[in-house]
Amino acid sequence: MILIADGGSTKTTWCLVDAHGARSFFATEGYNPEFISTAGIVASLRQNLPVTLAPAAISKVHYYGASVVSPPQVATVAEAMQAVFSQAQVFVGHDLLAAARALLGRQPGFAAILGTGTNSCVYDGERVAHNVDSLGYFLGDEGSGAFLGKALLCDYLRGQMPAALEASFRSTYGLDREAIFDQLYNQPFPNRFIASFAKFAADHYQVSYCQQLVAESFDAFFRKIITKYPAYQTHTFNCVGSVGYHFRDALTQAATAHGMTVGKIISAPIDDLVSYHLTTDR
Repeated sequence: MILIADGGSTKTTWCLVDAHGARSFFATEGYNPEFISTAGIVASLRQNLPVTLAPAAISKVHYYGASVVSPPQVATVAEAMQAVFSQAQVFVGHDLLAAARALLGRQPGFAAILGTGTNSCVYDGERVAHNVDSLGYFLGDEGSGAFLGKALLCDYLRGQMPAALEASFRSTYGLDREAIFDQLYNQPFPNRFIASFAKFAADHYQVSYCQQLVAESFDAFFRKIITKYPAYQTHTFNCVGSVGYHFRDALTQAATAHGMTVGKIISAPIDDLVSYHLTTDR
């Protein structure tokens, strides 16, 4: 049996594939090594894996995760996976590679992630050939849930939201300045907290303020990141992630405005990623 995982900063989606190719899915929290240790991942997995799953029966684990880039980050996750799935061959890679494999298979092209965070690449059919750094939610991540959430929070705290929308925001979340800053600076996973407010923009998308906020976010994504790829307009724009999928009409408009033809936009990569691995792992 093999396990394939798509690990975002907020949630990890897993697929267990048995010897007959049957798939079963489950979810755990996200394991971004910027915010959680090996011991934390191990504890979470042991608590949240389905009780029917026997870790010792797993022969291979393919884990793709957010911020799994540098050797120490890879080691943080790989050591946790090996500790839990002790009999398995463990592969740990970046979620950008998962996105490219899900969107493009073994064909070269362009792939992007627009979820809690943002990433993008030119893919050569096997590996990520070129990447413009999104710089994370502190400095960049234009187009992401975190970028949208940060804009919403700034306008809310500065009193720059439309009055009716501000009242709705206050009644929905019940947060004052002190509570917001406590979450940002004293509590774990501030990126998840910020990105959670993207849902508010989706729930109130009929309001022109939210439409403009989303449009400006995607325009910044293209101006600051996508247009920095050489000959970017020769590629089809392919994207995975909840933010890109839920706002796909606005995303398509932004891509078109910057001279790119839109290809595949999907919410999550797991189904296509499993299909990719089943061609080699069975």
